[in-house]
Amino acid sequence: MRGFLVALMIATPALVVPGVTIDSSQATVLIALLAAFLTFVEYNSSSPSIVEFRDAAPFNRLRFVALFLTVFVLSVICKGKTDPTLLTGALSSIGTIIGNSIDFPFSPVRLVVLMLPADAEAEIVDSVRIAAGLAYLVSLTAMAAFLFLVRVLGWPSRSGAFNVWVNLPLFDPTAGGDVLHRLNRDARINIALGFLLPFLIPAVVKMAADLLNPITLENPQTLIWTMSAWAFLPASMIMRGIAMQRIAEMIRDQRKRAYANAEGDLQLA
Repeated sequence: MRGFLVALMIATPALVVPGVTIDSSQATVLIALLAAFLTFVEYNSSSPSIVEFRDAAPFNRLRFVALFLTVFVLSVICKGKTDPTLLTGALSSIGTIIGNSIDFPFSPVRLVVLMLPADAEAEIVDSVRIAAGLAYLVSLTAMAAFLFLVRVLGWPSRSGAFNVWVNLPLFDPTAGGDVLHRLNRDARINIALGFLLPFLIPAVVKMAADLLNPITLENPQTLIWTMSAWAFLPASMIMRGIAMQRIAEMIRDQRKRAYANAEGDLQLA
């Protein structure tokens, strides 16, 4: 089921947006099948490989829902440009309100709009503003929901014991140095990069436009995946940083309890 849902998410723009070429459809099917296979293998293997927090639900589920929702909403809005319906009109109106609200000086949405070529058509600029505003709002909502799970519901302690090796396969606890220090350091790096990337990516693309061909978001699928990645990747890094800080807190609390029990045993002896 996980593999099917991942494949469905990747194929959503090609299924919803009309006018997809045969070559694009074939490439989408190939990528969707490959992603489904990798997801199936990862979640059915006893040894972890690259997927973090595999057994610490609902971390990955929340990230997947946020990305799937972003891709679906942007696909429906792009479809409304050629096949308008009540749903596409409503989502476009909501996206316009959100995009205009977030599009203020020095905001990530404003930087994305400024990333476009100077001669870009007004319709493309409006589409980018709407897509960026909706994608950024979904990402902020996902981060707020995860922060609520951590600080209020006590994720992940309520789901049982946390296995660092299974849930953090890319983190080696025996690599050297104190685990707490390394977890907190990696958490701060992830959170800092997550906050900076929405601002840095448009600036880098704008500077690179002088040397390379400027980015064009006229193609609906390019617009959907570019805006989804621009909003999702920083949010995912921030959520990962929050999760690693939470794991560091759990380890520190466990050490304090162990030291307290050891002192109590010494006093009794």
